[in-house]
Formats: sequence, C-alpha cells, structure tokens
Amino acid sequence: MQEFGLKSKKSDLSTLGLTVKEAHWNLSQAQLIEEAVQNQEGHLTDTGALMCDTGVFTGRSPKDRFIVKDEKTQESVWWGDINIPLSTEKFDQLYTKMVDFLADKKVYVRDAYAGADKTHRLRIRVINTLAWHNLFCFNMFLRPEKYKLESFDPNFTILCVPEFEADPEVDGTRQKNFAAVNFSKRMILIGGTGYSGEMKKGIFSVLNYILPHEENVLSMHCSANMGIEERDTAIFFGLSGTGKTTLSADPNRLLIGDDEHGWTEKNVFNFEGGCYAKVIDLSEEKEPDIWNAIKYGAILENTRFKDESREVDFENCEVTENTRVSYPIYHIRNAVDPSIGGIPKNIFFLTCDAFGVIPPIQRLSKGQAMYHFISGYTSKVAGTEAGVTEPQPVFSACFGSPFLPLHPTKYAELLGQKMEQHETNVWLINTGWTGGPYGVGKRISLKYTRAMISAALSGVLNNVGYRTHSIFGAEMPLTCPNVPNEILSPRETWKNDDAFYKKANDLARKFNANFTKFEEFANEEIMAGQPKPNLNYE
Repeated sequence: MQEFGLKSKKSDLSTLGLTVKEAHWNLSQAQLIEEAVQNQEGHLTDTGALMCDTGVFTGRSPKDRFIVKDEKTQESVWWGDINIPLSTEKFDQLYTKMVDFLADKKVYVRDAYAGADKTHRLRIRVINTLAWHNLFCFNMFLRPEKYKLESFDPNFTILCVPEFEADPEVDGTRQKNFAAVNFSKRMILIGGTGYSGEMKKGIFSVLNYILPHEENVLSMHCSANMGIEERDTAIFFGLSGTGKTTLSADPNRLLIGDDEHGWTEKNVFNFEGGCYAKVIDLSEEKEPDIWNAIKYGAILENTRFKDESREVDFENCEVTENTRVSYPIYHIRNAVDPSIGGIPKNIFFLTCDAFGVIPPIQRLSKGQAMYHFISGYTSKVAGTEAGVTEPQPVFSACFGSPFLPLHPTKYAELLGQKMEQHETNVWLINTGWTGGPYGVGKRISLKYTRAMISAALSGVLNNVGYRTHSIFGAEMPLTCPNVPNEILSPRETWKNDDAFYKKANDLARKFNANFTKFEEFANEEIMAGQPKPNLNYE
C-alpha cells in the first residue's frame, strides 16, 4: 500500500482491517481539487469553485438511515420511522464487505474535529473513495493544526464508499444505498449514495445522541450569531423556507454558524467548520455573503453551466432544486473564530405560517417554548410540491426530527432547563402571511420582521405592554419600533373576525393532533403550553 500526505504516527488504516492500493492522508484543498479534476469527478467554474454531481441521490435518504440496536442503544434510542434498527451482525457483515471492496482501491483519508468547544468535540477520521467528498469534509468539519495531525487519534470513523451497494435481502437494508451508525463501535458506514450531506448529517446525529445523553449539552439544529460589541448570542431555529439563513446572516452581527450547535453550561459552539447552503435561484443581491463565498475551495453540487461558458446558472434545476454549495466558514467575512459564543439571551423559532393566524412575534413561556420546540411548525404553500393546492401544516420535532436519536421531549426538557437557568427569552416569529391565509392575505414584510428581531435583541421589547393570544396563549407586544401596531395582532389584519377565529382554531387543532404522539413522554408544563381551541369553532 502506498501512503501519501500527513499521516498520524499513532494509527493507520490497519487498525480498521483495511488494506488499500493507495491512501492519501490529509491532502490540502489544492491537492484534492487537482485529484478531483484528474479523476473526472468535477469541473472548475469561472469563480474557481469545483462543480460536482452527487449521482442518483440529490438529497439525504432518511428511510435508509439505520442505527445499530445493541445493549448501548436498546433503551436510549427513540426507535421508529426516524431511527430504524439494524442488528450488530448485519452491520459487521456490511463492514466486512466494504473492506473487501476497498482492497484494490485508492482512498482519501481526513482527520478532523466536530465541535469548536474542545471539551465536547469528536475526533473524526473520514475515509473516502472520492476526492471531492474528502474536500467536502475539509470544508464542513473543523481543521486540526498540522502539528496535531501527527498524534491524531480518532474516536469516531466514517467509511463513505458510494460505489459499494448493499444486497437488501442479505444485508438487512431497504435498498442498495444505506447509512448505518454504530455507537458502540463508534463508526458510520455509508454506501450506494454520492450525496455528501449524508456524512455531515451522520455526525450531527451522533452528536445529537452523545451530547444530551452523556454530557448534558443541548444539541441544536439552528443558526447562531452574536453582537459585534455586546457579544450577545442569538439562536435561530426554522425549517426550510422560514428565513433562517437570511435572518441570521446579519451584516451587523458576527456569524457563529449556520446549521448545527451545542449549548453548554458556558457557551454556544458550532459543530462545524463550514456552511452547506442551498443555491437555487441564488443572486448576489439576495444573498451577498453566500454569493461571495463561492470561490476557490468551495464545492457546488448538481448545478449546471450557462451555455458555452463556465458561469454557473443558478436558476437551472434540471438535476434537482436541492442544488447546494459547501465552503469553509472563513469564506464568510464576518464569521467569528473560534466559532463560539456566550449563553444565548434570545432564541427565535421561525415559522412561515401560510394560514395567516400566527402573530408576527410572540414571547413564549417556558412551557410554550418546549411545546413549540417539539412541534417544530411551519407550512407548505400551493406550488411547493406536486399535489399541494392549499396551505398544509408541516411539523418536524425540534426543527430537525430526522437527526434525533433520542425522544424529542429529552431535547425540549433540556431547553427548558437552560431557559430557566439563564433567563433566556424565546420568541416565535411568523415570516409567513398576515391579513388572511395564502392566496388572500400577504407575506409579512421582511423589513418588519428584521425590525422586530432587532427590537428583541436590543431589549426594547422587555419594556412594552403585552396582550395574550386567545388561542395560542403566548404574549404579543402592543408596540414595536418601526412596525405598525395593527401588524402585531393578526386578528386586526383580517377583515372578517369569524373567518380568522375559524382558521386559528383549525390550526390549533392540527397542532394538538400532531402532538398526540409525544404526549406519553411530555411533562405537565409542556402540555400546558399547547394551544387551546375554542369549541364554538368546530
């Protein structure tokens, strides 16, 4: 076996039972880009970014993500449609087959960290057959100093081999593709898919198990920033389309991270060393920070060139609408280094309510915050998916249910404890419709949303009057600088009180129906935070 690059003196691939043709250790960005182009894995764009395709899979495959069920996980993991069990025997069988498959292959090995806080970080070793996948890991995970690579000793390993396919009838998988997590052996196996996000989200799932379960750290699917002078930390939760990226990328604040964080007794820290952003319809005007980050070292996935050029056509969705870019966080001009902030003073739950009944801003009690955290609500509007003709509610527990190995109430209770301990404000922000549902009302102005968030961050909203929402129970401010008062009450923006209450009660019942699957494990304070429909509007 030939070996190249910066290799640890303490361990090598033989500890994994791997014997390969060539092993390239910890190559630089430039070396990996050169390898990727030589291997015909991608093309350089006019900005220097590398453009690659992910193959058949242009997104994660959640139904093909497995967790090994053994003595360690049997009682602690929330088994079901999200966390699908795989036996130790089937995992070992897959691993043996993958090792045999790699016997005559060239691989790229990367040693990296997950977690900017040294006390709570994972030491990761990633083994890839594709150079651009290894570059993705360089971008998305934290990069150790060169001198630390000499003694690097991993405590979690990813083996990612897109060319290897499982035999479902023999290997216990659903299809030929799979991602299997083994917490006892501290390993992730990924095969049959070229979608790079499986590696990133695999490690996120691992941290979502280890940190809350073993270290009392709240793991969060969120973005985070902090003030330049006050250094106050703010956290933004929200599903796709709610404005999380736009609202957290504030030019007047420092970016801690855009997707995955932990909340300890002392700080909030980024799990990652980069960003993984959607680029469909991207423009410099709409997202200048992301636009300017697409340069040498960045990876574009599933995009296409404009005719007879190397210029990227960001409107082109012939492969997928889930076109993405991966880049190291230092491509963002106002990113803080290291990616750590203080205890959050304000948390924002973002929802795009297409029913038009959620206020543009509400302050939540502890119980309400835990309830809404578990609910993870937003809505789809007509045209977003085939068959969607009217607004539909979407619920994703803790704003990231596909990545939660533990029951959602575990994360919610930890959030409540930290809220109470640090007197953190939690705000529910509606970036959706007002004055009526989608098709009748209009989208809340981004200018007003920014003004409300600024008022919350500055503490102005701590000194105004509030009224209570009659159905959802949270507090709505009576006034907010630079926002018309009538905007703050959704009922006042509707022309028909009866229609408003009918729609609001309908959404409240949808919340309650969704929550029935969590009630068994939810405490009284969480249950007290649920909306209370008016029986007169059945």
